Amino acid sequence: MKPTLLLVDDNEDILSFLGDELSEKYAILKAHDGREALEYLKKEAVQLVISDVMMPEMDGFDLCRAIKSSFDYCHIPVILLTARNTLQSKIEGLELGADAYVDKPFSTEYLQAQIASLLVNRSKLKDYFAHSPLVHIKTIAYSRADEVFLEQLTEIIVNNLEDADLDIDKLARFMNMSRPTLYRKIKSISDLTPNELVTLTRLKKAAELLRQGKYKIYEVAEMVGYHSQTNFGRSFLKQFGMTPSEYVEGK
Repeated sequence: MKPTLLLVDDNEDILSFLGDELSEKYAILKAHDGREALEYLKKEAVQLVISDVMMPEMDGFDLCRAIKSSFDYCHIPVILLTARNTLQSKIEGLELGADAYVDKPFSTEYLQAQIASLLVNRSKLKDYFAHSPLVHIKTIAYSRADEVFLEQLTEIIVNNLEDADLDIDKLARFMNMSRPTLYRKIKSISDLTPNELVTLTRLKKAAELLRQGKYKIYEVAEMVGYHSQTNFGRSFLKQFGMTPSEYVEGK
């Protein structure tokens, strides 16, 4: 599926132009001011926001501030577009948490490169986390709020590793969140479903225990919620590209 971009500008011609230029690689949503953009974010899974700065109702700075201060949206990259190409204006945007700042008039090639860079770099981080046995989950956090959320979530999963039926409904109750909000947050930050994140957390905990050298593989499998060493070995191999035995031998 194409990543979804939210374009925000009160100028209909610019919205149409950007939409035409970007629609080949991305799914496009369009809003005419910050308030309309926030309404989209409540109901759509958006991977990146591109916003003009000068708009009525809610301008780009206020939108950026709202996104980066929100638990639900702070992981979403924001690119600000502006004709106010003063140093102070750029500093203000970056201080609000903008991930990139593009001056008008801009080249579409440059904007495309900025979008690709932000999305690819985040994708690489997520992939590195998912396939590296000992890389901590906080490496994929985009903000302190995300880091706290991920640490709390990981602690809950680790404390319930023996529960083979641990699922999103139980996680949502533990986190005091609605099921849809928790699903959307986990998927946006990690590219994993909640069940996939539970499995990955089990396997990373297993890698940590195996590295200690105190336990047999079958013991570790049981400790992280696997009733079958064979199933544990298959999951470990699929996730990390090596069997538990190979991991222990190469540690």
